Amino acid sequence: MRLSRKAWNNVVIISMLLMIFFFNGLHKKLNTQPVEEGVQALLPEQSFILAMAFPELKIERIGTSWRSQSLQEITWQGDEQQLEQLVELWQHQQLTIASLPVSKISQTSADYVASVWLAGEQLPAVYQLYNIDQQYYLLDKRLQRVFELEQADAAKLFPLYPF
Repeated sequence: MRLSRKAWNNVVIISMLLMIFFFNGLHKKLNTQPVEEGVQALLPEQSFILAMAFPELKIERIGTSWRSQSLQEITWQGDEQQLEQLVELWQHQQLTIASLPVSKISQTSADYVASVWLAGEQLPAVYQLYNIDQQYYLLDKRLQRVFELEQADAAKLFPLYPF
Protein backbone atom coordinates (compact mmCIF):
# COMPACT_ATOMS: atom_id res chain seq x y z
CA MET A 1 0.00 0.00 0.00
CA ARG A 2 1.53 3.24 -1.15
CA LEU A 3 0.42 6.54 0.29
CA SER A 4 1.20 9.94 -1.10
CA ARG A 5 3.08 12.51 0.91
CA LYS A 6 -0.18 14.32 1.69
CA ALA A 7 -1.80 11.09 2.90
CA TRP A 8 1.18 10.32 5.19
CA ASN A 9 0.91 13.81 6.66
CA ASN A 10 -2.75 13.16 7.43
CA VAL A 11 -1.86 9.80 9.06
CA VAL A 12 0.77 11.47 11.23
CA ILE A 13 -1.59 14.30 12.22
CA ILE A 14 -4.42 11.93 13.14
CA SER A 15 -2.10 9.62 15.10
CA MET A 16 -0.67 12.60 17.02
CA LEU A 17 -4.20 13.81 17.88
CA LEU A 18 -5.13 10.33 19.10
CA MET A 19 -1.98 10.23 21.26
CA ILE A 20 -2.79 13.64 22.73
CA PHE A 21 -6.34 12.58 23.62
CA PHE A 22 -5.07 9.30 25.06
CA PHE A 23 -2.37 10.90 27.21
CA ASN A 24 -4.69 13.67 28.35
CA GLY A 25 -7.27 11.13 29.52
CA LEU A 26 -4.56 8.94 31.07
CA HIS A 27 -3.16 11.95 32.92
CA LYS A 28 -6.55 12.69 34.46
CA LYS A 29 -7.07 9.05 35.42
CA LEU A 30 -3.65 8.79 37.08
CA ASN A 31 -4.00 12.01 39.05
CA THR A 32 -7.44 11.37 40.52
CA GLN A 33 -7.22 10.24 44.10
CA PRO A 34 -9.51 7.40 45.08
CA VAL A 35 -12.09 8.23 47.69
CA GLU A 36 -10.73 7.00 50.97
CA GLU A 37 -12.74 6.10 54.00
CA GLY A 38 -11.84 7.34 57.43
CA VAL A 39 -10.24 10.65 58.35
CA GLN A 40 -9.22 13.21 55.73
CA ALA A 41 -8.00 16.78 55.80
CA LEU A 42 -10.65 19.42 55.27
CA LEU A 43 -8.38 21.53 53.06
CA PRO A 44 -5.61 20.26 50.77
CA GLU A 45 -2.14 19.91 52.24
CA GLN A 46 0.15 22.87 51.69
CA SER A 47 -2.84 25.09 50.95
CA PHE A 48 -2.61 28.76 51.84
CA ILE A 49 -5.78 30.53 52.94
CA LEU A 50 -6.16 34.04 51.57
CA ALA A 51 -9.69 34.79 52.78
CA MET A 52 -12.73 33.19 54.38
CA ALA A 53 -16.34 34.27 54.27
CA PHE A 54 -19.27 33.34 56.45
CA PRO A 55 -22.75 34.89 56.07
CA GLU A 56 -22.00 37.46 58.79
CA LEU A 57 -18.23 37.83 58.56
CA LYS A 58 -15.41 38.03 56.04
CA ILE A 59 -11.82 37.36 57.09
CA GLU A 60 -8.95 38.53 54.87
CA ARG A 61 -5.20 38.16 55.05
CA ILE A 62 -3.49 41.53 55.16
CA GLY A 63 0.25 40.92 54.94
CA THR A 64 1.00 38.61 57.87
CA SER A 65 -2.08 39.51 59.90
CA TRP A 66 -5.83 39.05 59.55
CA ARG A 67 -8.66 41.55 59.23
CA SER A 68 -12.35 40.89 59.77
CA GLN A 69 -15.21 42.72 58.15
CA SER A 70 -18.75 42.40 59.45
CA LEU A 71 -21.24 41.71 56.65
CA GLN A 72 -24.37 41.97 58.76
CA GLU A 73 -25.43 43.60 61.99
CA ILE A 74 -23.74 40.89 64.06
CA THR A 75 -20.27 41.99 65.08
CA TRP A 76 -17.35 39.67 65.63
CA GLN A 77 -16.21 39.84 69.23
CA GLY A 78 -12.84 38.21 68.60
CA ASP A 79 -9.47 39.82 68.14
CA GLU A 80 -6.73 39.18 65.57
CA GLN A 81 -5.38 36.20 67.53
CA GLN A 82 -8.79 34.50 67.50
CA LEU A 83 -9.07 35.12 63.75
CA GLU A 84 -5.68 33.48 63.26
CA GLN A 85 -6.73 30.51 65.42
CA LEU A 86 -9.91 30.09 63.37
CA VAL A 87 -7.96 30.11 60.10
CA GLU A 88 -5.39 27.65 61.52
CA LEU A 89 -8.20 25.35 62.62
CA TRP A 90 -9.67 25.32 59.11
CA GLN A 91 -6.17 24.80 57.65
CA HIS A 92 -5.35 21.71 59.73
CA GLN A 93 -8.76 20.21 60.54
CA GLN A 94 -9.06 16.43 60.04
CA LEU A 95 -12.61 15.07 59.74
CA THR A 96 -14.25 11.69 59.25
CA ILE A 97 -15.78 10.93 55.86
CA ALA A 98 -19.51 10.26 56.27
CA SER A 99 -21.28 7.25 54.83
CA LEU A 100 -24.13 9.55 53.81
CA PRO A 101 -24.21 10.03 50.01
CA VAL A 102 -23.89 13.52 48.54
CA SER A 103 -27.19 13.09 46.68
CA LYS A 104 -29.12 12.62 49.95
CA ILE A 105 -27.55 15.58 51.68
CA SER A 106 -28.06 17.84 48.66
CA GLN A 107 -31.83 17.34 48.87
CA THR A 108 -32.03 19.50 51.98
CA SER A 109 -31.05 23.13 52.30
CA ALA A 110 -27.81 24.03 54.03
CA ASP A 111 -28.00 25.52 57.50
CA TYR A 112 -24.79 27.51 57.13
CA VAL A 113 -22.14 28.17 54.46
CA ALA A 114 -18.45 29.03 54.50
CA SER A 115 -16.32 30.00 51.50
CA VAL A 116 -12.54 29.65 51.62
CA TRP A 117 -10.27 31.31 49.06
CA LEU A 118 -6.99 29.44 48.61
CA ALA A 119 -3.84 30.69 46.91
CA GLY A 120 -3.63 29.45 43.34
CA GLU A 121 -7.37 28.77 43.07
CA GLN A 122 -9.68 30.98 41.02
CA LEU A 123 -12.89 30.04 42.80
CA PRO A 124 -13.46 29.64 46.53
CA ALA A 125 -13.94 26.25 48.14
CA VAL A 126 -17.51 26.18 49.45
CA TYR A 127 -18.42 24.20 52.56
CA GLN A 128 -22.05 23.74 53.57
CA LEU A 129 -23.08 22.75 57.09
CA TYR A 130 -26.16 20.53 57.54
CA ASN A 131 -27.95 19.40 60.69
CA ILE A 132 -29.79 16.17 59.86
CA ASP A 133 -31.35 14.12 62.68
CA GLN A 134 -29.24 15.83 65.36
CA GLN A 135 -26.02 14.97 63.46
CA TYR A 136 -23.87 17.62 61.76
CA TYR A 137 -22.53 17.08 58.25
CA LEU A 138 -20.17 19.25 56.22
CA LEU A 139 -20.39 19.08 52.42
CA ASP A 140 -17.28 20.02 50.43
CA LYS A 141 -18.93 21.28 47.22
CA ARG A 142 -15.71 21.32 45.21
CA LEU A 143 -14.69 17.70 45.83
CA GLN A 144 -18.20 16.40 46.57
CA ARG A 145 -17.21 14.91 49.93
CA VAL A 146 -19.39 14.68 53.02
CA PHE A 147 -17.78 14.86 56.48
CA GLU A 148 -19.34 13.95 59.81
CA LEU A 149 -18.97 16.56 62.53
CA GLU A 150 -19.44 16.51 66.25
CA GLN A 151 -21.26 19.56 67.58
CA ALA A 152 -18.07 20.74 69.33
CA ASP A 153 -16.10 20.63 66.05
CA ALA A 154 -18.90 22.39 64.19
CA ALA A 155 -18.98 25.11 66.86
CA LYS A 156 -15.23 25.65 66.45
CA LEU A 157 -15.33 25.79 62.65
CA PHE A 158 -18.44 27.99 62.53
CA PRO A 159 -18.16 30.29 65.56
CA LEU A 160 -21.09 32.53 64.57
CA TYR A 161 -23.56 29.73 63.88
CA PRO A 162 -26.26 29.56 66.59
CA PHE A 163 -25.95 26.03 68.02
